[in-house]
Amino acid sequence: MNPQEQINQLTDQLNHYSFLYYQTATSEISDFEFDKLLEKLSDLEKLHPDFVREDSPTHRVGGTISKEFESVTHRFPMLSLGNTYNAQELADFDERVRKGLNDEPYEYICELKFDGVALSMWFENGVLTRGVTRGDGVRGDDITANVKTIRTLPLNIKAKNMPVSFEVRGEGFMPLSSFENLNKEREDIGEQLLANPRNAASGTFKMQDSGVVAKRKMDCYIYQFLSENEIFATHEESLIEMKELGFNVSPTWKKCHNIEEVLAFINHWDTERHNLPLNTDGIVIKLNSFAQREVLGYTAKSPRWAIAYKYPSESASTLLESVSYQVGRTGNITPVANLKPVLLAGTTVKRASIHNANEIERLDLYLGDYVFVEKGGEIIPKITNVDLSKRKDNLEKVIFPENCPECGTSLIRKEGEANHYCPNEKGCPPQIKGKIEHFIQRKALNIENLGTETIDLFYKRGLVKSPADLYDLKREDLGGLEGFKEKSIQNILKGVEKSKEIPFKQVLFGIGIRFVGATVAEKLASYFNNIDAMAKATQEELLQVPEIGERIAQSVVDFFQNADNQEYIARLKSAGLKFTHEAIEIVVEGDTLAGKTFVISGTFQNFERDDLKIKIEANGGKVLSGVSGKLNYLVAGSEAGPSKLEKAQKLGVQIISEEEFITMLEV
Repeated sequence: MNPQEQINQLTDQLNHYSFLYYQTATSEISDFEFDKLLEKLSDLEKLHPDFVREDSPTHRVGGTISKEFESVTHRFPMLSLGNTYNAQELADFDERVRKGLNDEPYEYICELKFDGVALSMWFENGVLTRGVTRGDGVRGDDITANVKTIRTLPLNIKAKNMPVSFEVRGEGFMPLSSFENLNKEREDIGEQLLANPRNAASGTFKMQDSGVVAKRKMDCYIYQFLSENEIFATHEESLIEMKELGFNVSPTWKKCHNIEEVLAFINHWDTERHNLPLNTDGIVIKLNSFAQREVLGYTAKSPRWAIAYKYPSESASTLLESVSYQVGRTGNITPVANLKPVLLAGTTVKRASIHNANEIERLDLYLGDYVFVEKGGEIIPKITNVDLSKRKDNLEKVIFPENCPECGTSLIRKEGEANHYCPNEKGCPPQIKGKIEHFIQRKALNIENLGTETIDLFYKRGLVKSPADLYDLKREDLGGLEGFKEKSIQNILKGVEKSKEIPFKQVLFGIGIRFVGATVAEKLASYFNNIDAMAKATQEELLQVPEIGERIAQSVVDFFQNADNQEYIARLKSAGLKFTHEAIEIVVEGDTLAGKTFVISGTFQNFERDDLKIKIEANGGKVLSGVSGKLNYLVAGSEAGPSKLEKAQKLGVQIISEEEFITMLEV
């Protein structure tokens, strides 16, 4: 079987397994077996990119870097809906529909209005070819690579009666579980928390690296089918058919025969919507019959046959009893309002985030104030304002502390940053314990049988004050601790020993450089290959790494210039942790590039940097780390390093584009 046949067979096979898993909850093979087949397909596609299919399941895991998104014109304008906020306005809408149809019988389809990002997916011959944002309704951005990472979205529709070209529209969203995990990671690396899932979804779908998008596990509910020739008589028929074709249609829609049933649907979901895995801020009411929609037509901005009912943001007034200040692993100080318990959006709220000192000043808070707390699209309740009519005299003003509430060290606030932080990372207990907890987590060193309570006990007994101390633990150190029997001691020491097998990218994440999350750590490990090369890198060199900005680059430089951190890394090296990126086995394709040397700089449309390096070596070439007079080619992508370009020009090194490199392979 030739490579193209193998790629086709694996693509069809994996798409079949995905369809069964996401549409029928059936698993014909284990996750491990699926991943191995996917890995095999990925390897084949890297060696033979010309044979990669549009519906390849490898698109699910992302990896495409897009420095710019092409603007495209919608085939059918994406109009907005008129909004209504009360029953009378809905009754007025219903009256306009009745008059417009001359008292002809009609019915509505009611759907939940999910709080996400409107997306349009274009299919040609059953294959997903484009994913486009709403934009201004006339033109949107082509974000196909990011849309293809949505695992519930079919990449290939196998149906005999579908038009050659059709479009489906839906609401792309970030599930609440993904949003909470993302905010935990941001908090862990010292980033400001995202306000709500909608903003997070919008930012994610416009990210340049689809690999990052894939890791955030985005989803999409499909709610509309469009084609040049209408093939359905009603919206109800289209929803049922789209579900059968494998699209993720929310089961929450309902057909209503009159406005009273619409109001009952709205009232039902007023409380029930809080149990969904995503946010919803209203109900969309549409005429069911497509023929009747044609009769009513459109205004300049919106259809006359549909309207959106918006639930008001839920707010409650309660007493501000106190403000506490949490110290994070990176030293960030987060003020938290402690409230008199109040029922809000189906849950009892006792605490609310105040974010930072700026927010305390904006709200002009006093202890004993009655404050309005809102959830709405927020996961974390927040204080929106103060009920000044209830403010009493002689209340104590809330003032952000000048010293760390845990260790007393003077707080620092860097220019351009909203947050204060405690610089005493070596002596502030929450920071020390937080760094160890970060180090042992699953995405880092994955040390099992250690938890928050155990770390706290070890710290109090003086056994660990740094993650590196974990590798000095002996059986006799733990033997005298209450509750620690031989088996539990053995499991802890075994978990510590096993962590020495963890790959470099996870070790790098685990050591806890500020602003370096799991994704950034993976990119740095892949780019520099080892900790020593990264430690020597200048800020300019770090900025050449895809997705690395000035703040991250400066944080990395600062970390490695610190003498304590240098000793910390040395101890971990001595313990036997992996600080080198494991090389990928190269499968030889030919000798077209034999005897030629290359340096890679910038980002590329068709290759990740690692894939480009593999391609060069698979064809006999050699990739160097720096520009010199002996270099043959500098492959320059988008935003190639200025210093590399300048040096190459001075030394007369030939600078080639990605397209010119691909042409070289075809010779």
